[in-house]
Amino acid sequence: MPATRRALILVDVQQQYFSGPLEIQYPPHQESLPMITKAIDAAAAAGIPIAAIQHSEGEGAPAFAPGTAEYELHPEVEARRDESWKAVVKQYGSVYAGTDVAAWLKKHDVDTVTLVGYMTNNCILASAVEAEFLGITTEVLSDATGAINLSNEAGTADAKTVHTTLMALLNSNWAAVASTDAWAKALDSGKALEKSDLGSSAVAGAALHPAS
Repeated sequence: MPATRRALILVDVQQQYFSGPLEIQYPPHQESLPMITKAIDAAAAAGIPIAAIQHSEGEGAPAFAPGTAEYELHPEVEARRDESWKAVVKQYGSVYAGTDVAAWLKKHDVDTVTLVGYMTNNCILASAVEAEFLGITTEVLSDATGAINLSNEAGTADAKTVHTTLMALLNSNWAAVASTDAWAKALDSGKALEKSDLGSSAVAGAALHPAS
């Protein structure tokens, strides 16, 4: 089989997610940020394309407002940026919606995108789902992403439940989910990460939780 042609997509690793109501809770950003930078360093060493995405709600918005400190990339990411990186500003959850990211991937002959960053429950999920329609294989690094606690009229879920549930959901259909260390080994070998599928996940789930 031909070697996997990857690109690393840094999704919204912005200061907005490191304090306040949107602060990443699980895995805590103190743990996920070092995994993000580890993935960046591995990608740079391997010479694969890197894109840094920033979400914008427009000037003067209560969050993700250009010109504010919260809008900027985390310093640990910014310190690693070089001129080869693609910089993208998005307005929707998916990194592909309203951007030229898909065209950039095609230009670089990329067939597999690795997503790291925030949030699992929003932009990571949206990007992985849209990639299916675009014909792009997706990888998600479970320890280099993160979620927040959620509560609304439909229900309540803590960040750990949100994150771990969505990792299982993504791996059942839309993405190969792995740790940063496992991904780095696959990157070195040029091999694709293995993922489950909906049928196998359903069978395993039924065995663990038999109907009463």
